[in-house]
Amino acid sequence: MLKEVARPRFRSAFLAATAAFLFCAALSRAQSGSPISSASPVYQDITDETGRTVRVPQPVTRIVSLAPSLTETVYALGLQDHLVGDTEFCDYPADARKKTKVGGGINPSLELIANLHPDIVLVTKAFNRLETVQSLENLGISSYATDPHTVEEIISSSKKLSNVLGAPEAGATVAGEMKRRLADLHRRIGALPPKRVLFVVWTQPLISVGKHTFIADALRLAGAASIVDSEQDWPQVSLEEVARLQPDLLVFAESHSDSASLAVEALATLPGWSIVEAVSKRRVAVISDAVNRPAPRIVSAIEDLAKQLHPDAFTEKPESNKEKIEKENPPPNHRPAAHSSFWPGNLQARMAIPGGCACAR
Repeated sequence: MLKEVARPRFRSAFLAATAAFLFCAALSRAQSGSPISSASPVYQDITDETGRTVRVPQPVTRIVSLAPSLTETVYALGLQDHLVGDTEFCDYPADARKKTKVGGGINPSLELIANLHPDIVLVTKAFNRLETVQSLENLGISSYATDPHTVEEIISSSKKLSNVLGAPEAGATVAGEMKRRLADLHRRIGALPPKRVLFVVWTQPLISVGKHTFIADALRLAGAASIVDSEQDWPQVSLEEVARLQPDLLVFAESHSDSASLAVEALATLPGWSIVEAVSKRRVAVISDAVNRPAPRIVSAIEDLAKQLHPDAFTEKPESNKEKIEKENPPPNHRPAAHSSFWPGNLQARMAIPGGCACAR
């Protein structure tokens, strides 16, 4: 009787143990297989230029820009295919106008931004509002802020942004090219006395730039010195002060030079402005509005202004017959060796020839 009772109990225990073993084996195989598609995304904690810690999904494949300067920087880094949206003011390059618009930089549509499912939204401290950043955070959308105040900081900011967006090589290339062009400009005009200028942001009322802005720094790099010495970023300037200081030139930043010419003509007709010599004699420099945007293209505006303020520094001196003969028939001690890496335009060769120019081109 005992044997008959024990036998079914043993059989039940055996079957239960076998079932548990098979379940564990199946679970082990499932866990050791390929990851399932719903795996948690990877994030990287990054500190932006305002000191905030931001969690950024990796890799970044969908970008929304809320400032024209940041849109330009994204294009300069070659990441335009990842730009899924920008603002109504993002007009450069021309392709940026074709991107989905999310409104303005001050009051963008949070609904439109959310519908674009961005990995990151790019903002600037100067152009965008803190409320926008906080609203994005409440929606679970990461935002990264930039805040450059000098041209050097624009360069470093572009490089930092390239790291955030996963394109460090492109950032290094863009930064290196900006530095090279500015160094070449400094070699040409660095020793020249600066021109005293009034940078005109707005004519009525007259508004200029303060000394701590990146625009004032751009003026300095172009061989200019603003007559406005203000701690405010966008100070209002009186006509009496301008007349007292008498700038050498007025500088306008416009998309079209015609609009600047109209502005000068309008100033000339206003009471009192005729005593400002730069206005009465129409001494005006007009440059691209790229100078208003803290992006890589600002270097082009700096170069343009420098050429207008110091044209002689960009005029190549004609060679004399003696210099031509010496260049074509250099002395034996100046002839390159057979293994030399000499080629036309080589910097070392130019420095060895009397009258040659040592400036990089």
